[in-house]
Amino acid sequence: MRFIGRKRHDFNGENVIEAKELTKVFGNFVAVDHISFEVKRGEIFGFLGANGAGKSTAMRMLTGISKPTNGSATVAGFDVWKEPEKIKRTIGYMSQRFSLYERLSVMDNLRLFGSIYGMSMRQIMDRSAELLHRLHFYDKRNELVAKLPLGMRQIVAFTSSILHHPSIVFLDEPTGGVDPVTRRRFWEMIYDATEEGITVFVTTHYMDETEYCNRVSIMVDGKIEALGAPNELKDRYGVSSMQEVFFILAQTAQRGD
Repeated sequence: MRFIGRKRHDFNGENVIEAKELTKVFGNFVAVDHISFEVKRGEIFGFLGANGAGKSTAMRMLTGISKPTNGSATVAGFDVWKEPEKIKRTIGYMSQRFSLYERLSVMDNLRLFGSIYGMSMRQIMDRSAELLHRLHFYDKRNELVAKLPLGMRQIVAFTSSILHHPSIVFLDEPTGGVDPVTRRRFWEMIYDATEEGITVFVTTHYMDETEYCNRVSIMVDGKIEALGAPNELKDRYGVSSMQEVFFILAQTAQRGD
């Protein structure tokens, strides 16, 4: 699964995410251990790690859900310590367990999420129509979410996460459990979002998907052990695939799930 005609760009502009020595401790357990990195506007940034590596905990801090123990971070210019509510209103977020309401229609879900983000009804209707037409999904706008296949529900969840033109969208394993055709379609949607200027921060268990990221970070035991463009990381470790890079690093892990 490769994209033809899609080019990565050089990102030399402003940082939309900055983390410095970001740390999260639970009792005696250091879940995230002094991680530092930046993400540029419009970038697709892959955030990887085996189960128990700390990536989900790090994402919860960056999205304003959990406060750090130490260190600092800003997301879209807002401080994770002082302004978590502003972060939540500014970003988009799609979790592994979708927050869609299955007894509501596709359009009702979009109306609900748009209103939560403070959009006017006219803005919600115009933006929803734009996105649904682009995704060839407009004719399903009145269908109940519960009746949609998994892949279609993921498309609706992604649409709701970018409805309000967020500066950054966080995607937590968005393509888990779907077929390769739907995964490809989903990544086309991600590329389209970046062309609107949206920065994408994504976790995935599919190593082939890391090839579509501009840069990739790999966490091991709470620390970032590798960070760079996919081709740079493959060259650094002398391998031909990102899956091999991941396996090399994952084998050094000392803690389990």
